[in-house]
Amino acid sequence: MSNRTPNLLIVDDEERLRRVLAMLLSDMKIKMTLVGDGEEALEKLGGTTYDLVITDLKMPRLDGMGLIGKMRERGLDTPVIVITAFGSVESAVEAMKAGAIDFITKPFEEDQIKLAVRHALEFSSLQSENRRLRSELTQRFDFSAIIANSEAMQNVIELAKEVAPSNATILITGESGTGKELLTRGIHLSSPRSRGAFVAVNVAAIPDTLLESELFGHEKGAFTGAAERKRGRFEVADGGTVFLDEIGEMSLSLQAKILRVIQEREFERLGSTQSQSTDVRIIAATHQNLRKLIADGRFREDLYYRLNVFPLEIPPIRDRPEDILPLVDHFLARNCAEMGKPVPIIPDRTRALLEAHTWPGNVREIQNAVERAVILLKGDTLNPELLPEWIRGEDLPPTESGEERGQRHLTLPTNGLRLEDLERDLLVQAMERSNSNKTKAASLLGLTRATLRYRLEKYGLD
Repeated sequence: MSNRTPNLLIVDDEERLRRVLAMLLSDMKIKMTLVGDGEEALEKLGGTTYDLVITDLKMPRLDGMGLIGKMRERGLDTPVIVITAFGSVESAVEAMKAGAIDFITKPFEEDQIKLAVRHALEFSSLQSENRRLRSELTQRFDFSAIIANSEAMQNVIELAKEVAPSNATILITGESGTGKELLTRGIHLSSPRSRGAFVAVNVAAIPDTLLESELFGHEKGAFTGAAERKRGRFEVADGGTVFLDEIGEMSLSLQAKILRVIQEREFERLGSTQSQSTDVRIIAATHQNLRKLIADGRFREDLYYRLNVFPLEIPPIRDRPEDILPLVDHFLARNCAEMGKPVPIIPDRTRALLEAHTWPGNVREIQNAVERAVILLKGDTLNPELLPEWIRGEDLPPTESGEERGQRHLTLPTNGLRLEDLERDLLVQAMERSNSNKTKAASLLGLTRATLRYRLEKYGLD
């Protein structure tokens, strides 16, 4: 429980019983209000927040059952303990079906009532914490959290708001780092499924051998190491939303199973022949051109059309420069608050550099650059020296080993060259220099790991 003193409302038409309850609970450090029936209780509940209500069932004017009903009609989820005479347990069960969380029969013992109140207040505290966390989550991930000064991004958000209340499958496209997951969370929180789970799966980050189990679960003994039954993401997200990020990286065999989930609303755990039903909304995202993948035989055309019911394309930062400085201000305020530093002034020369940069890493690059600057910040001004070298125009981004990326420009040979040969040669060099570490090789070439994998497969180098 929090440090705030809990507020308790006792409702009983017998004054003696009200006083007995107040006396028994007097050493529990709680505030108590005593009223004689349900009507008085409703008046108190209308103007004061209570953590717990203890009510008798049989009372004049408005009894305990009526009080619970009126509370729920008004949207009050305050926990209720009902008190009933011995032999009227059936009435108490009915009250619990109506929304009470516990009942106590008369006559009751001091320890019994204290234990019930303690448990109910703990439950109330958890309710309050859940409401607070849900509110914070909503504020951080709903549409209002998306920085959109540009008309292009505002149009995307308006379309997302239009489709959010429906159950339509959505395909979000855009370069890496543009904020596809943030937009997806906004759609989920603005939909009727907002109280359900939001489950995000980065397809590119999970090996194909494990991805099927992650998505659909498995039975005990389904494969070596499957020591017990495991629920998959589609089962966990029942009633909510599944976000399949980098859907273009999914194998053809798994694509067929995703297609079945969309069409039939069912799947099978690994090692099981029994179908499981699921009620989920699927939102997929990719930075790749799925039509090209279809032409290359790497993506199912029927799945593409099932996913592309409502397409949304997020423009890169270079196409919406109006969003650069608002994004910088947003991340600056957030990082300063987290690190306990005052928000600095951004001088004109720093703003000019920020606006001139093309931000190939999009929003994610802005976020990382601002975080780095706040870490290095000593005074009250965000001088250009706090920005990475490549934003200041002094150099290209360093690799993880600290080496330079090489020349900014290449000279075309007199006799020309085949671009494919150059790309293939650079891929081979990057893999050799990184000892076949794909993450490091991708960093050397300024690519995402998923894009590197695609290009390696394209040239038969994977």
